[in-house]
Amino acid sequence: MQKKHEQLLTRLNETSIRLFSCNIAETTEKQAYKVLCTLLRETLAQKRKEYQDSYKENDRKKVYYMSMEFLVGTSLRNNLYNLGMEEDCRQVLKSQGFDIEALYGLDPDAGLGNGGLGRLASCYLDCLTGNDLPATGFSIRYEFGIFKQKIVDGWQLEFPDNWLERGEVWLQPRNDESYAVKFGGKVSEWYDNGRFRVAQTGYQEVIAVPYDMYISGYNSKAVNKLVLWSAKLPSFDMNAFSRGEYVRSLEQNTMAEVISKVLYPADNHIEGKRLRLKQQYLLVSASLQSILSEHIKKHKTLKNLPDYVAIHINDTHPALCVPELMRLLMDENGFGWDEAWEIAEKTLSYTNHTVMSEALERWSEWLFEEQLPRIYSIVKEIDKRFREKLNAFYPGDFGKINYMAVIGDGEVRMANLCLSCCHMINGVSKLHTEILKDSIFKDYYQMDNSRFCNVTNGIAYRRWLCQSNPELTAYLTKLIGKGFLKDASKLEKLLEFKDDKTVLDELARIKLNNKRRLAAYIAEKNGVNVDPNSIFDVQIKRLHEYKRQLLNVLQILYMYNYIKTHPNEKFAPRTFIFAAKASAGYDMAKQIISLISAVSNLLNSDPVTRDKLKVVFIEDYRVSLAELIVPAAEISEQISIAGKEASGTGNMKLMINGAVTLGTMDGANVEIFEQVGRENMFLFGMNVDEVNELWRKGYDPNEFLAADSALADVINMLTSGVLGKRFDDVAASLVTSRFGVADRYMAIADFADYARAQKEVGETYLDKDKFMKMSLHNIAKAGIFSADRSVMEYAENIWKM
Repeated sequence: MQKKHEQLLTRLNETSIRLFSCNIAETTEKQAYKVLCTLLRETLAQKRKEYQDSYKENDRKKVYYMSMEFLVGTSLRNNLYNLGMEEDCRQVLKSQGFDIEALYGLDPDAGLGNGGLGRLASCYLDCLTGNDLPATGFSIRYEFGIFKQKIVDGWQLEFPDNWLERGEVWLQPRNDESYAVKFGGKVSEWYDNGRFRVAQTGYQEVIAVPYDMYISGYNSKAVNKLVLWSAKLPSFDMNAFSRGEYVRSLEQNTMAEVISKVLYPADNHIEGKRLRLKQQYLLVSASLQSILSEHIKKHKTLKNLPDYVAIHINDTHPALCVPELMRLLMDENGFGWDEAWEIAEKTLSYTNHTVMSEALERWSEWLFEEQLPRIYSIVKEIDKRFREKLNAFYPGDFGKINYMAVIGDGEVRMANLCLSCCHMINGVSKLHTEILKDSIFKDYYQMDNSRFCNVTNGIAYRRWLCQSNPELTAYLTKLIGKGFLKDASKLEKLLEFKDDKTVLDELARIKLNNKRRLAAYIAEKNGVNVDPNSIFDVQIKRLHEYKRQLLNVLQILYMYNYIKTHPNEKFAPRTFIFAAKASAGYDMAKQIISLISAVSNLLNSDPVTRDKLKVVFIEDYRVSLAELIVPAAEISEQISIAGKEASGTGNMKLMINGAVTLGTMDGANVEIFEQVGRENMFLFGMNVDEVNELWRKGYDPNEFLAADSALADVINMLTSGVLGKRFDDVAASLVTSRFGVADRYMAIADFADYARAQKEVGETYLDKDKFMKMSLHNIAKAGIFSADRSVMEYAENIWKM
């Protein structure tokens, strides 16, 4: 062990001398962080070379995962853990005067995503690596990731997240492997001696520069990479600069670089839409050029591309893969349409992540043609041929053909583009996939049901359990051995201890320790003292109306009113914990955050209720914050209206840490129910069929309010001023049609059953052994939600690896 530590210290000192001309003991904390990260990056680069050499001979098929988001989170702890270097580094750094926990605190969240979509992509890349499957992720090197959130007077404000300031240490630029991407201009098409020719003139050329982030896997020989593209201008306008036109000389460069400046620029204006479309095409074009270049180098032909390459489209943002792959095959490599289309079909696959029609991307035809003229001409041809195919299957049904077509009503429909081509389409939970088959994509499914399958989402549980909750992990290892560290299904052995009071008490003690850690953070950041012995009821996810944070708030106010009128009744104290970001342009979501803050101020300052009921909104939700909250959670709020949440993964992370789900039969909650049974979760609300039936009959939330005076009192609180301000718009969204449909997500219809379930939570919690048995069951049955299982299903059933 001593020799191992000496070797590690030697490598740290060599790296430190190279970077800062001194041994690591003489560096500052920030310099020591950079030294350690650089050493790890170089270790991963060498390990990747060895891994590539090992599979070069047998030419394994490789997956390329295309996603506008990769919510990586922090990298330092994850890489040390996966490489088995954490404890050695802890001791060696301590001998040099550094606390590794302090260095972890310097590691920025790579904010390259907004929520579950990006986190899922990162989980999958981690687990592909851990399962020794060759993979590359592609996204954009956003200079500013998802914004930093500040809550000022209850209102969300957004500030730039300059994650690259320290995060760039994880990136390896490859300037010599850049690719040109063309926007705008005019396209000319003609035949020359019977051969189709095309030329694009008057375009703006942008150079996409790749930056590699190496991805480690737990106890694996593999190292994969996430390639992030940065936009640059091909050359600097020296002539303009020499003429004294300094601003003009820099202007073009600035306009090019803005493409990779910010994740999801606001698109409630035309310039925002134009920028988003450019981002998507930059990602797709540069990535596909890179993939084809690598393949030709190895195989000298593209005819066998589907045998060695699987390209996966993660939601509709990279849907331009379809026409761009056709362009590259035809324009750059001389393929005819039919041969190119066959290659594209066999190579491309698509995951749908939503059943909400407004989230299925569409682009105005004129904007699409303006920015991507050659791609537009290819999409028109795809549309023409697809309409012919549709008409053959649904002869004369022009209404159906028009809505299923790729282009219609002046729009290019990105989901339909994927459906027209990809050889496999999957949903992300059993319920979600059934909804796709029976409703959203029903008519496509009837044409060819062999292309549709389900892959329920999964989580990189070693990050969310083993790294985030080391005390629980150590205890589980003591009870059931180390097998679960590589195979999550081994967690089921924990059921052998479900009636062991010593085990239940120890699980409760570990949970209390994690709650104390979170309580200390809340006291520091929010200035609110919460009781670690209270129920920690947690709702942490992107702020959206369909996720129904508003339902949670209404129930809290209902509970508050009840305590005020029944102050002597026995009550299990609650701490309701929220963390969420609202999209910058989503006003109603911001108003709901403001409402949560107002309710927090009211409850936390009321002497009658503050020892029984508290509400906390923790600002700037991110992966590293979730890693603190998740181990402390006892109730996992998964309360979306049935039929709207495709899957969810927060429910899985909370479950594996022992939180008990309070939820509807929506998304992956259905599969959690299948694993643990009704007796080990708190179910409420309508199911999908009941929701649809109520809409069919004609839903009027005011009918429910007329029958529930206590709920009506809560709605009145929103507009009475008792919360310190009025929330007229929030109330109106529930009881009037001012914002479209009244109570679009049926919070009022599900309210009574939700309040019943919350009462059941309180009563159950008072029986500590019963509640801890429920918690143990959830840990033991969470193994099926490992992303290891998910990626193997993709590899076998979709990518054919």
